[in-house]
Amino acid sequence: MNIIEDENYHVEYKPVNGQITFTGTLRLGGLSEYAPIVDCLGRAVNESNTLTLSLKSLEFLNSSGIAMFSKFVINARNKPDFELIVIGSQDIPWQSKSLNNLKRLMPAMNLILE
Repeated sequence: MNIIEDENYHVEYKPVNGQITFTGTLRLGGLSEYAPIVDCLGRAVNESNTLTLSLKSLEFLNSSGIAMFSKFVINARNKPDFELIVIGSQDIPWQSKSLNNLKRLMPAMNLILE
């Protein structure tokens, strides 16, 4: 298990089940500050053919975070036979629009809004 966190957010990667769970608010100052999360996402893609991102407890994501996820999805769609599942919340305003945009980048992505 890998954990990246500070007082505002918590990112937990469980390789055993191929899931990364995001909670809190991600307001990091640019893509360079997202590097540990980008590394975690990249490692997860390389370690499995199926990855689940649980974002349903991620209350806020700034534009740099959205750019990070967009770049991740663009890279992930190039891996043959890779399945990406993204779980979001209908109750968090930013998620429905932004996560649907990710699905446009990777139509095969399985988006679940609970």
